[in-house]
Amino acid sequence: MGSDFSGRVFRMILLIDKPRGITSFGVVSTVRKALSKYEGKVKVGHSGTLDPICTGVLPILIGKDTKLLPFLPSGKAYRAEILLGVETDTEDITGTILCEREVSASFDDVVFSSKRFLGKIIQIPPMYSAIKVNGKKLYDFARKGIDVERKGREVTVFSLNVFPSEKKNIYELEVVCSAGTYIRTLCSDIGRELGCGACMASLRRTVSNGFKVEDAIPLEFAKRIIEDGGISKIAISSEDVFDVEKVFLPKNGEKYYLNGGAISQDRLLLKKEYEGKRKGILRVYTSDSIFCGIGKAENGEVRPLVNYLK
Repeated sequence: MGSDFSGRVFRMILLIDKPRGITSFGVVSTVRKALSKYEGKVKVGHSGTLDPICTGVLPILIGKDTKLLPFLPSGKAYRAEILLGVETDTEDITGTILCEREVSASFDDVVFSSKRFLGKIIQIPPMYSAIKVNGKKLYDFARKGIDVERKGREVTVFSLNVFPSEKKNIYELEVVCSAGTYIRTLCSDIGRELGCGACMASLRRTVSNGFKVEDAIPLEFAKRIIEDGGISKIAISSEDVFDVEKVFLPKNGEKYYLNGGAISQDRLLLKKEYEGKRKGILRVYTSDSIFCGIGKAENGEVRPLVNYLK
């Protein structure tokens, strides 16, 4: 049987719809194991942790594409359920219940209180999180019953919409936010603002790093396709991830650029309709139109960010 694994430099992106009950690392391990049948040891990473309770889009970066992570869009979007009247030690329904209260808040009360959390806000990271304090992850302290002082972190909530639900004391939230925002902490804080407490009942990530959940595929389906050698049928080319201008290196400047040197924009081969100096991310090609990675244009030069041909 033929396959997509034929000795070439291996790089691609998979969009996985993470199921509930597995960690993000578990998804990475599943993909890595499926790839090992053809590629042996290959580098695999993800672009943002989802807790086991969460589902939704999880971009998986493979091979040299793991280097793209710092340059992908950073925003996230989620659909969540907030349960009023219940507080837990994890700030979601998987944790130990700390207290339960009667709920008198109306839908309008929830909408009004949620507006306080729009824009730039300060969040105190939950104890059950992977953030490190003094070299140890917070959840390691939490599991031992040790409460550690945490510094507030600034995050941005760009939009926050509330919708009614048929479930008792549950409302649906749609959130667009910056990376690093804890939705379960947002739910807990809204509950505290309402005076009844709250926790997160469910969470689905709909957008991550510019990728949409509608384009993601179930993990088990992806695993079968990879094991059958057909990964190209479900993978995204890194060449298509960045919808930015293409530039072409001059023949006599390729070696210098591919070895890490910055090259003057005046030497690039450009389409005639483009004028002036460029800024930001560019797709960079050799003079023979071979995609070699992404570069950054600034101060009249283009320097390599990710080189695939090095």
